[in-house]
Amino acid sequence: MADVKYKPVPHDHEAFLKKALKRKKFRKAYEGLKEEYTLIREMLDARSRFGLTQEAVAELMGTTKSAVSRLESAGKHVPSLTTLKKYAQAVGCRLEIKLVPNSCLTKRSTRTAKKQAAG
Repeated sequence: MADVKYKPVPHDHEAFLKKALKRKKFRKAYEGLKEEYTLIREMLDARSRFGLTQEAVAELMGTTKSAVSRLESAGKHVPSLTTLKKYAQAVGCRLEIKLVPNSCLTKRSTRTAKKQAAG
């Protein structure tokens, strides 16, 4: 079994984000990647709660530390559902994915979207 001694570096993410969001370019970029950052934050929090290093998660997933590092970073990497499920299991969680209705959509705009999707 992998070494599970994990001591995270203290980081006040909320304070960092509050300060960074004051910069217009950062705010625009962050809002464009908000879902990705939210997922990554949840992943890091879950790994921290379970007390695992990236190496330990990699061993539990049957992959490499560098693969876990890419998975936990925002960027061009888009993990598969299978990979996300393996990560969730490794950190003692289960993966939940849901579609949340956009409250600003009207029934008319929803019908239009359905027609466009149908071809």
